[in-house]
Amino acid sequence: MRIAIRLLIAYRSRYLTLDGYEIKRPERPVTTVEKSKSFAADDVSAVVEAVYLTESRRVFATLVRILGDFDLAEDALHDAFAVALEKWPGEGVPRNPRAWLISAGRFKAIDVIRRRARLDASLPDIAEHIERNSKDWSDCEDQTIEDDRLRLIFICCHPALSQVARVALTLREVCGLKTEEIARAYITSTPTIGQRIVRARARIRQDGIPYQLPGQPDLPERLDAVLQVVYLVFNEGYSATSGDSHLRPLLSTEAIRLGRLLVELLPEPEVMGLLALMLLNESRRESRTSPTGDPVLLADQDRSLWRKDFIEEGIALVERSLVSKRFGPYTLQAAISAVHAEAKDCKETDWAQIVALYTVLMRIDGSPVVALNRAVAIAMRDGPEAGLTIIDSIIERGDLNDYHLAYSARADMLRRLGRYQEARTAYERALALTHQLPERRFFERRLAELL
Repeated sequence: MRIAIRLLIAYRSRYLTLDGYEIKRPERPVTTVEKSKSFAADDVSAVVEAVYLTESRRVFATLVRILGDFDLAEDALHDAFAVALEKWPGEGVPRNPRAWLISAGRFKAIDVIRRRARLDASLPDIAEHIERNSKDWSDCEDQTIEDDRLRLIFICCHPALSQVARVALTLREVCGLKTEEIARAYITSTPTIGQRIVRARARIRQDGIPYQLPGQPDLPERLDAVLQVVYLVFNEGYSATSGDSHLRPLLSTEAIRLGRLLVELLPEPEVMGLLALMLLNESRRESRTSPTGDPVLLADQDRSLWRKDFIEEGIALVERSLVSKRFGPYTLQAAISAVHAEAKDCKETDWAQIVALYTVLMRIDGSPVVALNRAVAIAMRDGPEAGLTIIDSIIERGDLNDYHLAYSARADMLRRLGRYQEARTAYERALALTHQLPERRFFERRLAELL
């Protein structure tokens, strides 16, 4: 790994010419429950909630393909879960709840279309077409539904839509993130993101964009937006933008699953790089929070808890991507995570190599957040004064005025330098900007330590 990264640094000049809140799950697995007339209504309600949490977006993806309309599919999805709450207590939970819900949603949508037929003479033909050309999904194959999920991702990332609209639409429709969560990820207002999502859905409908995977020649041009979507979903799971939990494991797990599917579909270097990045970061999940759920800094993490299988898989993917010499920002970030994974502790980390990788990354993605991360690495290599100088210049430019982690990093540098009053001011600013309860507790604890 170290050899591969050094080769990367030598090569850089040539290259540089890319809702779920937790719900208590039922004890029995929802995909293997036997049908039973005596199944308690409370238990069924818990099963339905768990199925909604884990399967609703997959069901939605298939309904979009069958019905050809986002709004109709969303209504059908909610109708299907309503029917499940009504019927499963008496009939028992089906062996394949996901397929049952798809079938129920399909029938409900056909009924809705036929009821509307009095106002639109074309609707009976549409209902007949859907009924004739979509099979009964009560016993469908899981892989068919997975293909629908990928298909919907690429539809939402169609070139006819703006880059921001593609990502926002996919996060909302495919992954089920709330509009508020997407807005925070973009550091913009909720109404603005909501309007973009509505316009994107309307554009797909008006332009008649087909609900199918693009052909092989068209896949690469949509890949950037798809990778961005998957990474944003992962980041929301890796460090939630708001709420009572620092982590949302369901989202990070889902992003990794989508990443694996993308590697199978299109094994390009950056696809492998993204999957590697997610695996390497996810390997640290168990060590990243305290027993009370508060964040634990990298230097304080128990590295014996890091998942070795994820680390080995991630490093192998990084090396495959680097060898191709067609890598980009995701592979570079994964290489940085690999250097962390190889170190026994924070002190033994090869910070010079991490700084060099961030320097290469800056030439490809010169975002303020990348610059901030590079400054933190420089502080670890050269001392807090060197890092603080860079962080202050970033903040003075106004690039990260509303980014709490910029002030958190600045506060840490000031604390290490013994400039405690200035550190308090920076921690207070970070505290005012964060929307996540565990992070708030962390900053409050830091402030108490500085008294």
